[in-house]
Amino acid sequence: MASSAHMDMLDENIDSLRGWETIVWHGFHLEDWRRHGVINRVIYFKMEILDPKSKAQLCYLDKVHFAILKIPADPKFYPSRQSLKLHPEGKALSDDDVLEDLPVGTTATMFFQDLGPQLGWTMVFLEECLGPLFIYLPFYYQLPYIYGHEYVFTRSPFKVLKLASWCHSLHYFKRLVETSFIHRFSDGTLPLRTFMVLCLYYWGFAAWQACYINHPLYTPPTYGRLQIYSALAMFLVCEFGNFSVHLILNGISCNGSRPTEIPYPTNNSFTWLFFFMSCPNYTYEVGSWISFTVMTQCVPVGISTFLGFIQMTIWARAKHKTYIEQLKDYPDLRTAIIPFFF
Repeated sequence: MASSAHMDMLDENIDSLRGWETIVWHGFHLEDWRRHGVINRVIYFKMEILDPKSKAQLCYLDKVHFAILKIPADPKFYPSRQSLKLHPEGKALSDDDVLEDLPVGTTATMFFQDLGPQLGWTMVFLEECLGPLFIYLPFYYQLPYIYGHEYVFTRSPFKVLKLASWCHSLHYFKRLVETSFIHRFSDGTLPLRTFMVLCLYYWGFAAWQACYINHPLYTPPTYGRLQIYSALAMFLVCEFGNFSVHLILNGISCNGSRPTEIPYPTNNSFTWLFFFMSCPNYTYEVGSWISFTVMTQCVPVGISTFLGFIQMTIWARAKHKTYIEQLKDYPDLRTAIIPFFF
């Protein structure tokens, strides 16, 4: 038997879901499909929406055609917060799924799941970048209550700390600019709880790095100016290369989040890595963090770089696979993130 708290939530869901009156598919009503000649014959379905735990009926929809995307009357359950499944423990249906193609009869039984609060990708990226940008600076300026009162507002004699602060700020400022003006995001969303975990990761590592790099007991790199300025030059090259690749990716056509054309290099030599790999933006990103690790010779930066490389390799291989599956005549020479390897 369901608990009283669960039944209260169920009653609230039922009241909200009773307002479902409009069913659409990819933003089109039935009249739109008829007008464009997409369909000549209409097959109607009946949909029963159940609670996955109690199996209680949340709502019943008659004469549903094609779609599974809901437009609820209650703004609490906005579309990105909703999920429908054919089985309580099954996989959530995609927005691209059509009732005619699903293993259901003329009466379809589905289970509703509230995915919780969602955030758009633009907001996610902005928060990921703003946190590290502002977390690092208090450590650099050694504000009170960080290292002790005797070190408040003191400056290190090592110039590498100033260079590290500039590089760290430049990296995240560039990402903010790209997020605001260059990147194109899909309509997908991220659950609030996942967003909080991501912020904990990015912000936590930023604080850990800043604490070690700007610590009063910090010692400069072993090989001095040669190590510092060589790494600085490589860092700037990778940052500009990453920015150049993002400009290329901004110009290719996409269907939602799926690319419809192959990204190719231009006369800009920083884009020539496209000859050898599918995701040179990740290659440059890893290169920036390796350079920052060498320049600061700091263990927390190295750990962050290693974990970032693992994650970006996973993303790059997934995108490389998508390119191969979606695009004809995709260059065989290209690998995912490291030329000639993977």
